Amino acid sequence: MKIVVIGGTGLIGSKVVARLTQKGHQALAAAPSTGVDTTTGKGLDEALTGADVVVDLANSPSFEEGPAMEFFQTAGRNITAAEVKAGIRHHVALSVVGTERLLDSGYFRAKLAQESLIKASPIPYTLVRACQFFEFIRTIADISMVDGAVRLPHTLFQPMAAQDVAAAVAEAALAAPVNGMREVGGPVPVHLDDMIAKVLAYDNDPRRVITDPQASYYGIKVDDRSLMPGPDARLGSTTIDWWLANVPPPPKK
Repeated sequence: MKIVVIGGTGLIGSKVVARLTQKGHQALAAAPSTGVDTTTGKGLDEALTGADVVVDLANSPSFEEGPAMEFFQTAGRNITAAEVKAGIRHHVALSVVGTERLLDSGYFRAKLAQESLIKASPIPYTLVRACQFFEFIRTIADISMVDGAVRLPHTLFQPMAAQDVAAAVAEAALAAPVNGMREVGGPVPVHLDDMIAKVLAYDNDPRRVITDPQASYYGIKVDDRSLMPGPDARLGSTTIDWWLANVPPPPKK
């Protein structure tokens, strides 16, 4: 089966391509670096020719509402048009657990608009909503710095490893469309402030984590429901302890 992975050179996409290839499928990594640009439509028709499934993992380069909305809507329309022309049988897209509860953020308003476009498309689809990745925990610490300390609410979330996200996306691509949503999360729920403190301690990072009920998550006020998946979520098996010991941190810029 030919499966086109849009965003196939990124953190999740490269892992999805590898998994699908290992299973004997023709997985094509579609990205600007491979000649495919979803915002202009360049290379889309050629990439989708003969394909059965499209996996859309492309993300907006900006978290500002205007650019993000423009990206998801333009790319979404271009992808749908190319899918219809190519006779694609299944569209799989990655989204975020709790998107509809995070609408104080323009980025998540744009993600919800992307989901709406997919649902309105004539192409059968599966939306995979994932919890926050372990790989972004250090970024959360960086953006939560206030007056020299990391300030975070003591709210629940259920983070997961990128490799488990990729496994869930690849599984969805090989299954029949559900014309609905699947949620995936990490093995166990944890508190946001505790998890960030654990990772910083492992890194010997001297920054203090201060629990602050007024603090936000990416500028959004959250509670114990905001970031948590539902009871039917499929859970990854990779623990934070294994991940810290086996996945090297990105190089410092």
